[in-house]
Amino acid sequence: MIGSLTFLLAPVSSSSSSPFLSLHRLSCFHSSPSDILRATTRRLALAATKTRSITSMATEEENTGNVKRELEKVFDLALKATVPNETDVRPLIAACTAKFGDYQCNNAMGLWSKIKGKGTEFKGPQPVGQAIMKNLPPSEMIESCSVAGPGFVNVVLSKNWMAKNIQKMLVDGIETWAPKLRVKKAVVDFSSPNIAKEMHVGHLRSTIIGDSLARMLEFSNVEVLRRNHVGDWGTQFGMLIEYLFEKFPNSEDANETAIGELQEFYRRSKNRFDSDPAFKERAQQAVVRLQSGEPKYHEAWAQICEISRKEFDKVYKRLRVDLEEKGESFYNPYIPGVIDELSKQGLVEESQGARVIFIEGVNIPLIIVKSDGGFNYASTDLAALWYRLNEEKAEWIIYVTDVGQQLHFDMVFSAAKRAGWLSADDSTYPKASHVGFGLVLGEDGKRLRTRFSEVVRLVDLLDEAKNRSKAVLIERGKDKEWTEEELEQTAEAVGYGAAKYFDLKNNRLTNYTFSFDQMLNDKGNTAVYLLYAHARICSIIRKSGKDIEELKKTGSLVLDHADERALGLHLLHFSEVIEEALTNLLPNVVCEYLYNLSEYFTRFYSNCQVQ
Repeated sequence: MIGSLTFLLAPVSSSSSSPFLSLHRLSCFHSSPSDILRATTRRLALAATKTRSITSMATEEENTGNVKRELEKVFDLALKATVPNETDVRPLIAACTAKFGDYQCNNAMGLWSKIKGKGTEFKGPQPVGQAIMKNLPPSEMIESCSVAGPGFVNVVLSKNWMAKNIQKMLVDGIETWAPKLRVKKAVVDFSSPNIAKEMHVGHLRSTIIGDSLARMLEFSNVEVLRRNHVGDWGTQFGMLIEYLFEKFPNSEDANETAIGELQEFYRRSKNRFDSDPAFKERAQQAVVRLQSGEPKYHEAWAQICEISRKEFDKVYKRLRVDLEEKGESFYNPYIPGVIDELSKQGLVEESQGARVIFIEGVNIPLIIVKSDGGFNYASTDLAALWYRLNEEKAEWIIYVTDVGQQLHFDMVFSAAKRAGWLSADDSTYPKASHVGFGLVLGEDGKRLRTRFSEVVRLVDLLDEAKNRSKAVLIERGKDKEWTEEELEQTAEAVGYGAAKYFDLKNNRLTNYTFSFDQMLNDKGNTAVYLLYAHARICSIIRKSGKDIEELKKTGSLVLDHADERALGLHLLHFSEVIEEALTNLLPNVVCEYLYNLSEYFTRFYSNCQVQ
């Protein structure tokens, strides 16, 4: 699946000979997350390398691979020399979109607004930009500079430095290009389905967006606690347990096969709850008995949870997603102590029989104890946040849910800030972030549903993606060339990967229209197109007969052709793109980078032949 292309996605196959579409039997289809970058760079090396003995770069000063950060260091010296009396000036460096350079320093206009009227020698932003350029210290990074418009300093990178930096990454590993983040440990709370309910298409978004963010953080050397906050506690378990007892008086008969589909089991128990007052009363009593810890009720609850868990795990296995479950029930014992702590700080007030926290700027209070004395989502989420900060020592807690829960989490975070748990400034740690996402729509522009107006089950969507992918492979005659196992593996890899990428390439905040035809298209910004590019790269490397590891050590990368340089420059953007994606919690930024990378590679592939 797409995970073999980038940090967004997981490895796709356990077989190193997994075939790929109609072009290649792709030996690196199941490669590690950063292999598309490595493979592209290796192909660049094959075309642009002149074999000669070189000195190892291991002793040189470590370079993080983040060109923007390296340029900031150079321009910081220039800014201090230009305006020595201005102490709070930080370099504003951005990649260029125009033809004047590769990067740009955009400080001149802002500086001019600060220093004009202070007896400065400068007459406007353009002279400020000229002075910044003049004060730049010598740097092997920079080939040339120019000043455009109101003081923009355009920088053209040295192609020799670019080649050396890329080759250093090849020798030392892609990990040397990982962003340097200030956070050491993070919790990513994602997926979070409800027990006794099947995962639906909405869970696809939370699951893969959360997994993508976790992968990027892990690549950036952050310890990530992947948390599945399943809905495994609450009043609904009373009716489920009571219905279980009713259908299976002998608990030994209540197994996964006998219960059948949990979704249907849930519907039947809900119908009984709504239509039978006596059953409803027993169900309400069952909740009390469960929460008081009666063994019989706790065993029934655990049995229902385990059946659900097995169904969830089947989906996670398909998507190659790893999670550790810590559901609502896990935090339940911590709720009283957390509420007591908040009360001692004077944050909890009485309102219409309930205990609440008032949030500035919000008309409704955050209810943490209901009027009947029961707990709710806010109680659990506050306890979970407290636990993650105090017991797990996380510095950044990220919640991935639909945008409809934004207000709830804003209120929870505000309460935590008032309690002193979180930094008042979201630019410092510890902090919490809500990663909201929009709806998956059908072609009618409405929420994606079946023709019977039911929410689409996630397992059905994945099955359909795999089956359509397999049909295309058979249409291309691959069933005649490959074994059934190879055909199945490839159909799963392409189908599941296409579904993941089709979601991830969209800005998470927007709704998007789901289309199998667009998703499995081999042209445009799709997983299939990227997989074709990846297959082509791996095929070239394999057919070259070169020892790539030896070539990295004994060759010298040269970026003489314009398309070589363009591809090399895009490769060098990698670290800052990952950093941007994490700063804004937007995986689609990496998808766009990968699509553009494949476009640069296609032009390079067409114009720069392997010798």
